[in-house]
Amino acid sequence: MKLITDGNVNIYYAQTLCLLFFPAAKFSESEPVTGSTPVVTMTSTEVESGVRATAKIKIESGESYAEVFKQYGDNSHGETSREDAVGTPSDMLTGRGKRRTENIALGAAMLEAGRKLFGSTPAWGLLTGVRPAKIAAEFIAEGLDDKSAARELSSDYMINPKKAALLTAVARNEDNIRKTLGDGLCSVYISIPFCPTRCAYCSFVSYSTKRLLSMIPDYLERLYHDIDDTFSLIRELGLRVATVYIGGGTPTILDARQLDTLLERIGRYVQPEVLREFTLEAGRPDTVTAEKIAVAAERGVTRVSVNPQTLNDAVLEGIGRKHTAEDFYRAFELVRNGGIKTINCDLIAGLPSERFSGYSRSVDAVLKLKPENVTFHTFCVKKSAELLRDGTELYLRNGGDTSKCVDYSQLKAKNAGYSPYYIYRQKNTVGNLENVGFSLRGYEGIYNIIMMEELHSVFAVGAGAVTKLVPRGEGRIERVAVPKYPYEYMNMGVNSDAMNAVYAKIRNFYNNIY
Repeated sequence: MKLITDGNVNIYYAQTLCLLFFPAAKFSESEPVTGSTPVVTMTSTEVESGVRATAKIKIESGESYAEVFKQYGDNSHGETSREDAVGTPSDMLTGRGKRRTENIALGAAMLEAGRKLFGSTPAWGLLTGVRPAKIAAEFIAEGLDDKSAARELSSDYMINPKKAALLTAVARNEDNIRKTLGDGLCSVYISIPFCPTRCAYCSFVSYSTKRLLSMIPDYLERLYHDIDDTFSLIRELGLRVATVYIGGGTPTILDARQLDTLLERIGRYVQPEVLREFTLEAGRPDTVTAEKIAVAAERGVTRVSVNPQTLNDAVLEGIGRKHTAEDFYRAFELVRNGGIKTINCDLIAGLPSERFSGYSRSVDAVLKLKPENVTFHTFCVKKSAELLRDGTELYLRNGGDTSKCVDYSQLKAKNAGYSPYYIYRQKNTVGNLENVGFSLRGYEGIYNIIMMEELHSVFAVGAGAVTKLVPRGEGRIERVAVPKYPYEYMNMGVNSDAMNAVYAKIRNFYNNIY
């Protein structure tokens, strides 16, 4: 599609607004415009005491235009906030600076033009970013109660009242967890980028062929060195580890001996009196055994994710997961009886070929098991996923049946005694819908909250690992990455110049902020 802007318009934010009505659209400056090319024109002009924004949408079957004026508030004339400077879509709508007002005006104009042309507006209104709870958290920090905060979200950001209430509940629960986390803490992520098979919707780097899986022993040997070095660096910086998360890939693809060695290595460094949560992903039920769960429990793992995604065997086969619903029930029982404190289960609404009747049965069945955590995702396909190679249309502007699935899962979870505790959103989800984690009281996934709300630094180890360095107070979040492919990561070498540069960047960050 073609995007034309004029005035004080942030191009990236404008593109995310276009994606609300043109899911999966691609933007090109050089591609010629034809009669079938959607063209969106946005302008933003400062006038008198406010901003005037316009949006025009032109498609083959018609066009629409909208103009919105927003007045700068009493506290909207200062410099941009830390969040404004970061520049993500969620952050562009936080704070009380002029940029927030300008972006709200631009979003309101685009939504009104879209409503005129397509007859509906997105349930999430102007919000396009990954972390929508940041905005609700601002209202809570200002002292608003939940109902008042939800009303502000609906009026300021044009969010559906139901979504506004959800967002406020999440922000409130996150705030309660935030208050329990002291200073001087960090978290650690360990990457195991191997899977028994590759899901058709996945874009993560995960090795799944027999030849590539043979790399696991060498990969682990390299990983152990970086675990040692990373925890030594954490101690050098005077930090303490609050949560550990072993993800992938599928970490339980390791055999019991390998898993035991990995967990023992991590256990050398964590302080049980400080560690709040120790998560092991067991996302593929067919990789779960009683021996592995016994090892996990003995080595201090407190949270295990067993993720069916759906309990419809035909759908599971269609998305490339080589397990059945029966495998999930077996794995769940092993974990439940294996001494693990918290079980998480993931379900995905909107999977190809699955309709509401099938998805709702999966929701009912999983909630009946009473896992302490359950996460409801909305189907999202990345550009490199296999499902896109056949040209299948996977993105629907209004979400179709998936919107009903999302609503059902959230309502059933609340009625079953669960509360929403974290939320995030992604590009290219069906209907531009959300992913929400629910938990029983006291079983919130702390690592998830830390990651979504960027509460403290997360040190990442292994292929594809991205360390996120979070300053206290003002300052820019920094990220330090290593190569994403295991063979590239292994070729870096222990104590290599490349790895030393990674650790130097981390030291430099902390030297500059303290």
